[in-house]
This record gives sequence, structure tokens and C-alpha cells, in this order.
Amino acid sequence: MPAARRAPESTTPAPPRPRQGHNLFEAAADYVAACAEDDAARAEEAAGRVSPGMLSFGVNELACRALLTLARERDTTPTAVARSLLGLRDEQPRRPAAGAPDTP
Repeated sequence: MPAARRAPESTTPAPPRPRQGHNLFEAAADYVAACAEDDAARAEEAAGRVSPGMLSFGVNELACRALLTLARERDTTPTAVARSLLGLRDEQPRRPAAGAPDTP
């Protein structure tokens, strides 16, 4: 190999290059985790990495994936899990009383 193409033997590896952008899912994960841990400074830092719209999209995607995972683990519906996590009553389908008209 020509000398010009050989790497010097005493060089250290180059430090990793900083990323040229931020992954919205990483920002959303960090933001939600920080909020759950009541770490306002970390939440603010994560929120500043991406636009508010991108953060909202990432948080929504995280919530959907979390609900689906918990619903599978609990063998129930995502709606039931969401209502449970928010402390809401189970929503039961409304049936008309016997003899009552079918109008709302």
C-alpha cells in the first residue's frame, strides 16, 4: 500500500461525529420519561430537540404503542387500558331499558 494511503500508526480513533439532527422518537421517549420522573429540566431539553409538532407526533406514537403492548399483556382492549391508566370508569355499552324506546 502506498505511504500516502496508510494510516499513521500512532493515531487515535476519531471521536464520533455529532448527529446532524435529532430523532423525533428519541426526543419523545426522553420527554415522556422525564415527565414521568418529574424532571422538568430534562423534559425541556428533550422538547427543544425537535419542533412541537414533531414532538406531539412522537408522544402520540409512543402512547399508541404503549397502549397496544399493555393491552396485549393484560388481555384486554387499548380503550380499557387507556381508561384505567387515566382513572376513568369502564365504559359499558348502553342498552335501552326494557320497554323503553330506542331513541337516545
